[in-house]
Amino acid sequence: MSGKKRVLSGIRATGRLHLGNYLGAVKGMLSLQDNPDYETLYMIADLHTMTTPYDPEELRVNRREVVMDYLAAGLDPKRSIIFAQSDVPEHTELAFYFATVVSVARMQHLPTFKDKVKQYPKAVTMALLNYPILMAADILAYKAELVPVGVDQEPHLEIAREIARKMNQTYGTDFPEPQRFETSGGYVPSLVGEGKMSKSVSGSYITLTDDLSTIRKRLATVPTDSGKGEKVPEKGGVANLLVLVGLFMGEDRRRTCEAQYRSEGIRYQALKDELSEAIHRELEPFQRRRNLLTEDQPYVDRVLREGSEKARRIARETLDRVRGKVGLG
Repeated sequence: MSGKKRVLSGIRATGRLHLGNYLGAVKGMLSLQDNPDYETLYMIADLHTMTTPYDPEELRVNRREVVMDYLAAGLDPKRSIIFAQSDVPEHTELAFYFATVVSVARMQHLPTFKDKVKQYPKAVTMALLNYPILMAADILAYKAELVPVGVDQEPHLEIAREIARKMNQTYGTDFPEPQRFETSGGYVPSLVGEGKMSKSVSGSYITLTDDLSTIRKRLATVPTDSGKGEKVPEKGGVANLLVLVGLFMGEDRRRTCEAQYRSEGIRYQALKDELSEAIHRELEPFQRRRNLLTEDQPYVDRVLREGSEKARRIARETLDRVRGKVGLG
């Protein structure tokens, strides 16, 4: 690895990227790609998409949508390995070997698994139970030391570390124990007034391909109040709207809005229109690049094919060594 630290990051193929993905993850990916200290691998996590209910045709389309969003945002296949998880079968084979050192009880006790069981009570599959094991295989196939994910993924990373330790102790492998670290991403709040933007929450997000009219319609749904009061709300729709103002119109504009709230009041319709235009201006360069990619599908195919070939070379080397260690080589 030429002394560079290897970093793996991925986004599930559940639809086009939104502002939360862009500011919270992709901008961090770009900063790592530009840093000579890191070797970066960026994955479309299509297999992980299959761990919860999904539509096959949508998955087929969404794989390409995420790749085009990655490229339009600035990820460079000459500087990063960009690939689809399912194009590297070494991940699933390695996950099986990892499953031999993890108990069912350990998987069932994960808070993330329990949350998904509540969310999808009629779709509690082995794929869902094994999600963290496959995630460990994604990471350890490349012996990645660093994984830029949110704190909500820490339980899964702990599983990856446990697997690395057990594989090393049981079979004499040399897996690193991957650590979570945060890139310089921003928290982008939901449009529905609670939590952050998420593709799993209808109406909560603005996609990177939305035009000005669509952005206006989406912002129009953000819940607000009378626009005036002694204290600016710290949570809910108004608070989230002001966070977006700070992100796309600047912190000075946000402070002005807060002062207006405590004095003459805010005219939300005018503010939402102004914010819509600011967000659209931010997205215009991305959308121009993406339109060019839409017209050049052979290039998108080539990026995926070449990226997967590069990823497979690394993963195959890891898998060959593991097969030898576990008695199959």
